[in-house]
Amino acid sequence: MRPERFGLLALLVVTMVWGTTFPAMKLLSAQLDALQIIWLRFAIALLVLGPLWWGMRRSERRWGCALGLLLFLAFWLQIEGLARTSSNRNAFVTGLNVLVVPIIAMLVLGRRYGWRLWAACAMACAGMVLMFHENEPWNLGDTLTLASTVFYAIYILALEECSRRNLAHPLRATHMAAAQASVMCLAATLLLLGRGNGMDWMVALDALAPAAWMALIYLGLLASVVVVTLQAWGQQRVDAIRSAIIFGLEPVFAALTAWFMLGESLGWAGLAGASLVVAALVFSQVQPAAGVGASD
Repeated sequence: MRPERFGLLALLVVTMVWGTTFPAMKLLSAQLDALQIIWLRFAIALLVLGPLWWGMRRSERRWGCALGLLLFLAFWLQIEGLARTSSNRNAFVTGLNVLVVPIIAMLVLGRRYGWRLWAACAMACAGMVLMFHENEPWNLGDTLTLASTVFYAIYILALEECSRRNLAHPLRATHMAAAQASVMCLAATLLLLGRGNGMDWMVALDALAPAAWMALIYLGLLASVVVVTLQAWGQQRVDAIRSAIIFGLEPVFAALTAWFMLGESLGWAGLAGASLVVAALVFSQVQPAAGVGASD
């Protein structure tokens, strides 16, 4: 049990940091677009992780690059969505991955779940209605965020599969993080070069405010180097479904950070809806007694 407890603690730290990244990305999205943020964030991360390519195993390169592509799609869609909706709503829609993970596991991997999953889905939908009632209706930003949630759920399940297939020789989390950061930076570079002005946007970086640079350094070092490494390490010890329980706390940390840093508030209806979503996320993962309503 001891390694599992350390894994759970690592994933809790990951979730706390994730929650603080929403206001930081919201701040940056006012001056930079999604691809530019990803490029700068992971270019900073590669200053630390780049040397780990020397001595990297073939399996670490292969799995790290595949996971990096999934992570890139999830991040790109999430930041595009964040530019079009509030950080609170972006965080809570992202938090629904705790429901999307078991749904994908059921449809694709053949795992079976009982009435609790569907009850949790209904609770989450009711919570979303309450949250959005006091704001604008569902918009493009929310749709992009939901698409990001699907890719991130696939990422979580792929990370579990990666650990399962390499039990004999566990992959090193730091080297996996280096491979993922490289793919993230490369994908963003290629798409930026495909634009008409290429990388000319970098001349405007001098105009970024000190707060924006602090946000970039925070995202590049703590939220990319440390968190991507910790998640890979933690999920080697905790399965995808149980990991999703902890990730369900992300919207709580995000809402608290947005309230403290950006002055965003949900109001009573929004808070009730947020509580219902978080309750649904946790309830969906509560394991019933053996032989009651669900089977693995």
